[in-house]
Formats: sequence, C-alpha cells, structure tokens
Amino acid sequence: MPNEILPRLSRRIHDTLAARFSPEGQYGLHLTAGVAMLLLATAIFAHMAGAVVAGAPITQLDVEVANWLHAHARANGALRQVLLAITHVHSTPGILVLALAAGIWLYRRGHRYWTLALVASVPGGQILNVLLKHSFERARPHFAEPLLELSTYSFPSGHAMGATVLYGFLACYAARHARSWWGRVLPFALALAMVATVAFSRMYLGVHYLSDVLAAAAEGCGWLAICITGAATLSRRRRARERRAGEPVEPQDI
Repeated sequence: MPNEILPRLSRRIHDTLAARFSPEGQYGLHLTAGVAMLLLATAIFAHMAGAVVAGAPITQLDVEVANWLHAHARANGALRQVLLAITHVHSTPGILVLALAAGIWLYRRGHRYWTLALVASVPGGQILNVLLKHSFERARPHFAEPLLELSTYSFPSGHAMGATVLYGFLACYAARHARSWWGRVLPFALALAMVATVAFSRMYLGVHYLSDVLAAAAEGCGWLAICITGAATLSRRRRARERRAGEPVEPQDI
C-alpha cells in the first residue's frame, strides 16, 4: 500500500502543477500569474500603507523629496507647464475618455472579454482609489506658495493609479497579441515610462508624496491583475462549456 501511495501522490502533484502552468486550461497559467501579481502588489501596497500610517522613515523621505522638487519646480517654468499638461490629460475625466476610446475600439473588433476587463479595471479602479483615499485621509504636501491647491486626500495617488491601470491594460493587450519576445517586452517598457512620467508630474507639482505614487502603482497592478485574470477565466470557462456541449469553440479572446 505505501508503495502505491507515493506514485499516486506524485502523479497528482504533477497533474496539479501542470494544470496551474498550462497556458490553455481554464484555471491555468493566466490564473497562476494573476494570483502571483495580486499577492505581490498587495504586499507592496500593505507595506507602503503601514509605513505611512506608522510615520515610518519613508514619510520623512517623502517630505524631503517634496520640498526639493517644489524648489526646482518654482524655478523651471517650462518643465512645469509640460508636466501640468501631462497631469491634466491624466485626470479622472481624461483617463476615462482614453479608456472609452480604447473600449470602443476593442468592442468593434469583437474583443468582448478585453472590453469587459477594461470596463472593470479603469472605472472600477477609480472608485477603489476614492475609497482608499477616504480610508487613509492623508493630507497633501503643504507649501507656503503651492503650485496647485487641492482639497482631496493624498494617499494613494489617483492619477498614478489611473495611469497604471490604463497603460498596464494596453500593455497586456499588446503583449498578448505580439508575435515576438521584443514585441511582448516593449509595451510594458512604454507603459512603465508613461506611469513614471505621470507619477513624477504629480510629485513635481507638489500634490503628492513619493509614497503616494508608489502605493498607487502597486494598487493599480493588483486591481488590473484581478480584472484581467477574472475576464480571462470567464473566457476559458465559456470555451470549456462549448467543448463539452460539442458546439463550435470561438478563438481565445483574452
């Protein structure tokens, strides 16, 4: 009997791991990668949030970076105007307009599950961010002569979160349809550059701390992992049902 248990257990472990890392299974690689990204993002966000609430050393770094950037922003009008334009484009209305345009394009091309993921991730992410802001109630950086004056809370940054979700989503879509290794890496590099630019604009203009934008990026990655993984799982479950029913199976959408 013991001699039979070990091979059986070994086969079961092998089958489970194979299913978790299969790119085709309805609970395969997409779910494994999504859960891993969610756990990592949640851990980073929780660490940042705990540090902010506890007044850890990063909050002192926040103040030092904010003061340094504010001094340079007041002396560099040209860069300030460029970053003002970037921050306005990536406001909540701006992000929603960009997402709407992307959603219409995806829907007209028949990408139903990508459209579902976009609708869940961008508007849903904006709502999540507002709830988190009111949970932490962190005041924004204060200056005697501010460049921008906002009455809303600071942590986490809505602009950085919105940019992370939108550009992260577009990167995932582009990488999913790329045919080369380079084509899969480049979209994420561009998305990272855009998110970093938006995050820097918020700090440079004196309306967010460094920890605000870092936590927002983690928040955005975690939320995006939930939305894309959820949509992908729904798509694969539908295809599995079609196979069992002997119906024509549509191509994988996401």
